[in-house]
Amino acid sequence: MPTAKKRTRSYDPAKTRAAVLAQFGHVRDAVLTLTPEQLALPTRLGEWTVRELAAHISMGLGSIIRGVAAPEPASRDLELMEWAPATRQYAEDVDAAAREIAEAAAVDPAGLAALYEEAGRKFADALAAAPDERLIETRFGGVRLADFLVTRTVELVVHTDDLNDATGLAVPFDRQALAACTRLLADALAVKAPGGSVEVRVPPYAVVQCVEGPRHTRGTPPNVVETDPLTWIRLATGRTTWQEALSAAQVRASGERADLAALLPLLG
Repeated sequence: MPTAKKRTRSYDPAKTRAAVLAQFGHVRDAVLTLTPEQLALPTRLGEWTVRELAAHISMGLGSIIRGVAAPEPASRDLELMEWAPATRQYAEDVDAAAREIAEAAAVDPAGLAALYEEAGRKFADALAAAPDERLIETRFGGVRLADFLVTRTVELVVHTDDLNDATGLAVPFDRQALAACTRLLADALAVKAPGGSVEVRVPPYAVVQCVEGPRHTRGTPPNVVETDPLTWIRLATGRTTWQEALSAAQVRASGERADLAALLPLLG
């Protein structure tokens, strides 16, 4: 079984770039159809309405746009596997920034359309101008561009699901974006709870071993957790709880160690 650290080497930068662009395009196309009434709908994200959510999604690309435009930092301060636990300390800053953008530039559907058009254009230009190995300055410090793009698949997929939940839309998920998001969050679990006593399966995208205890080497593992990608993403980001997913038969867990409730969510 590969370790979580080795898994980070399997992200194909070209596919990740294409996935981020594709998923942003799906969200943009959906946002452009929203009415003022839909923009005022509540979301499952505290006090955010759909308007704040839509503004925040565009903001997720802004970090890369600004990072590429700024001078390259002198050091790499964050590895990809360190990103998930680091998000907790910036939750309040993200909330405030989303509200500010929504108030200043996205008062109505036309404002959102302009915001998304500008973000999409500047993001494509930034990707064209920067190689994968370039370091960019982020709120986490210096980060390799290719690594930070993987984190953008999480932002886009998670918030696409939030948008669908709030509006009843069926914004599609780019397969590569969904795969990268699922794998990164599965690897984050393996980093948070290293070990080999529990096997977590999220077909068709991810399998990791985690939790201290006797390591499984052959045959059927004694402790197994299996779920689908969207349920796993909702668990990892706190959109649903372990007990809710079990009760709805969205998670199958077998073995005395196959209880992940205390380890979830993984993101702040």
